[in-house]
Amino acid sequence: MTHKIRNPVVTLLLCIVTCNIYTYIAIYQISDDIKQFTNDNTINPGLEILLCIITCNIYTIYWCYKYSKYIFDMQTKTGVEYPNDISIVALILPLFQLSLISLLLMQTELNKVWMKVSG
Repeated sequence: MTHKIRNPVVTLLLCIVTCNIYTYIAIYQISDDIKQFTNDNTINPGLEILLCIITCNIYTIYWCYKYSKYIFDMQTKTGVEYPNDISIVALILPLFQLSLISLLLMQTELNKVWMKVSG
């Protein structure tokens, strides 16, 4: 199984250019990547997007925390050197309208898992 290493800078630029519409695509991609890697059928990327939209991004705060915990667990299970639990940072940043920064940090940490798995 191959996983896509995504450049956080490209994600940032796409979010800016699309007036944050790409943020939802990035949330979907991260959720789907984690679902495929963990084989957790309780993860539903489409539902995550829907909840973010209908709660006017309030759910995004919880999503950032929840999925950063998943990423930390993935890092420890795959043996990533110096795994980072960014869950508290990922929880606090959206409170200050900085959920995009949380998203970029999460993608960076997820990339470490993909690099470790791919060798």
